[in-house]
Amino acid sequence: MASVKNLKKNINFVLSDIIEECYVSQLTGDDKNNAKIEKIIDETITTFDDLIVKVNEKNVENKNKHFKSVNADLESKAHKLLLKLEKLKV
Repeated sequence: MASVKNLKKNINFVLSDIIEECYVSQLTGDDKNNAKIEKIIDETITTFDDLIVKVNEKNVENKNKHFKSVNADLESKAHKLLLKLEKLKV
């Protein structure tokens, strides 16, 4: 991992792109899925908060390993959120 700053930026970019995709889905889709999309947005915001807390943890033995696990967690959670959104589009 290059830096904590870049990891935080990556978390912000990835999750904000998911929220943006949710808004696009709300605008282009029918109104029946809006409540479900709002739940995905809420879950994305919660994921952001959780990951930032993990990044800011101070009592970590191996920082490099810790940051790699946070990055892997970001990838898996982002993938799950996108899959939920894709299911609503079909």
